[in-house]
Amino acid sequence: MEFAPNYELTPLLMLGSRTVIDDLHKHMAALGYDDVRPAHGFAFQRLAPYGATGNELAEFLDITKQAASEMIDYLEKHGYVTRQPNPADKRGKIVTLTERGWGCIRETEAFLTRLEAQWAEIIGPRRMAELRADLRQLIMAANGGILPHKFRPVW
Repeated sequence: MEFAPNYELTPLLMLGSRTVIDDLHKHMAALGYDDVRPAHGFAFQRLAPYGATGNELAEFLDITKQAASEMIDYLEKHGYVTRQPNPADKRGKIVTLTERGWGCIRETEAFLTRLEAQWAEIIGPRRMAELRADLRQLIMAANGGILPHKFRPVW
């Protein structure tokens, strides 16, 4: 597949992201995390380390409160999260990761660390550092000089 030279980087970034997510989920399935979907990884980013309310998770993922509630139900049913009383609001709940949820995060971090090390072997550590810095700079320039904290999936 060839792209027009004036915007080749955009589809390459998207293809790279898709490749990483696909490879990660194949790896995670082999470790017994075959019930985790890509969107769940984005949810885990918000839930770690202190948990979040359903409303906070919905806002972070840019989904409806109902969709967030359904995701939480699924993750709770599969042992990744638990609901606990919210000390700031006795009527509400805080969703936190279980040991299985933290295990999933640790395995993901290990996989991504190994992947980036492989990339550094291919292009060299200097170019890898430059790639990180350049992408960070472009993302910050597009977001008013800040690195966004929300890590939303592309639906």
